[in-house]
Order: sequence, then C-alpha cells, then structure tokens
Amino acid sequence: MKRIILFVGLVLIGVAAQAKKKPVPVFIVAGQSNTDGRVPMSDFPAEITQENYQHCLWSYGSGTHAADGTFTNFWPKTYIAKNKNPKRWGYDAIVYDLMGKASEQDFYVIKESLGGTAISPKAPKSTQRMYWSADEAFLDSVQSASQGGRSLLKALCDHIDRCIDGQLSQIKQGYDIKALLWHQGESDVKQAKAYQKNLTAVIAYIRQHLVNKTGNKKYATLPVVIGGIAHKSRDYSPTLEAAQKTIAETDANVYYVDVHDAPLLSDNLHFNREGAEQLGQKVYKLLIELRLWQEKRK
Repeated sequence: MKRIILFVGLVLIGVAAQAKKKPVPVFIVAGQSNTDGRVPMSDFPAEITQENYQHCLWSYGSGTHAADGTFTNFWPKTYIAKNKNPKRWGYDAIVYDLMGKASEQDFYVIKESLGGTAISPKAPKSTQRMYWSADEAFLDSVQSASQGGRSLLKALCDHIDRCIDGQLSQIKQGYDIKALLWHQGESDVKQAKAYQKNLTAVIAYIRQHLVNKTGNKKYATLPVVIGGIAHKSRDYSPTLEAAQKTIAETDANVYYVDVHDAPLLSDNLHFNREGAEQLGQKVYKLLIELRLWQEKRK
C-alpha cells in the first residue's frame, strides 16, 4: 500500500512540475545591416563557442530568403551576395550568448533582417527596392519580399506566422513573445523627418498582427527595444535619432538604447566588434531590468 501511495505521489509531483513550466520565451529581431551583422567572424569573441548557444533556437529570414518556420541552434550567419563574405555577426550574437549563460533556459528567436533597407518607399536607396513601410497604400500594392515582392514588413509577419504554425504552437507549455529588438534607420537618413511616423506605424502593425494571429491582446503593447545609431556613422542623422528617442518617450513600452559613441568598421557605417559588443551588452542589461529575461539564482 505504501508503494502505491508513493507512486501516486511521484506521479502527482511530476504532473504539478509539468503544469508549472512557463511558456518558452520568444524574441523577434528585425532591421537592416547592423541587425543582420557585418562584423567579420575573424573578430568573433574566442570565448564564445557553439556550446554557448545551446539554449538559443532561431529562425532566420532575409528579404527574398524565406524562412520555413523551422528553428535550429543559433550560430552567426548572413544571407548576402555570393561575392561577399557571409560569415559575419551582429550585436544580437552577444545578446544570445549572455542570455544563455545567465539562465540556461531555452529561448527562441525569429530574425528577419536585410542590409541597406529603408522604411519609407520615398528613400532614395533600399536593397532591391524592398521596404519596411506600414503605409496602407504601399502594402495594398505589393507582396511579401519572401514571395518575390517588396514588403519586408509582410515578410516578417509571414515569417512569424510560419514559426507559430510550424513549431511554437506545438510546444506543450506554450510560448510567450517577449519583445521586438529593432536596429534600423541608416537607409532612411534622407527621410528622417518622416521617421517617427513611419517607425511608429511599423511597430503598431507588428503588434496588431501578433494580436490577430494569437488572439492575445497583451501583444498590443509588446515591448520594443530600439538600438541607436553611432554618431560617427556616415548615415547618422540627429533628426532621425530624435525621432527614435521621442517614440520611446511617448510609448511606455518602447525603449531606446544609446550607443552614440560605439566604434565602427572602416566603412564608417557598421559596428566593429567593440561596437556590436557595446550594443549587445546594453540590450541584454535592459532585458534584465525590464524583467523580460531572468538570470538564474546563484
């Protein structure tokens, strides 16, 4: 009789432990080249190995490269022209490393990034004439970039949907989309005066899409982390920077990360190792402060 009671007790403990499992955390990462990553792998921190990312599962899309919604273990890579080096990394690689070491909890990343891309269709240059714009007229006239069209915003939302339908919805304890990490703006330098309106519309579109897709109204206030642009960048604009800061000041769930003094590569546009590390460390620190990530108890 005692054995039966013990067995039942162990079963109940197991069931209770399963019930207490929290939904897996999911982060959306999007933007242009400094999100995509342009730091050569030759400058990747030697102390970070594949093992550091054992808890980070990601799905990566890039413009016409459509992700199928399958998650794999993270290791830095980019999808760029064949004649250029695809072995590069960005600030987010630092964020994932710190997150994994801090909690040893699995987390998921949906990343959509493409270098040289603007929000405004009026910007003079944007890769393959693809844009992040949430303008209704623009969206009504174009298809998703991942389907051969010009909308990166539709590509991102399609990517999110494939990840949810493909794997996230199959996770027993469920999933919880924690935040959007965004670094973009250099390609909108000629449309800086419209950037506040344009980025605000992009954020609203993504939030509403998540509400519609999941039925969860909390995503209407999804936290958004905006990475700043280095002042030494050849595409730095004080007007655009002011727009990013204003969005953070007027929306209680948007946060601006200042990296005005971040060092750059010789192209005076992309973060070098120190610049990427600075932004990555600051973003991670903010996630901890906002309780969007928790460090394990010592």
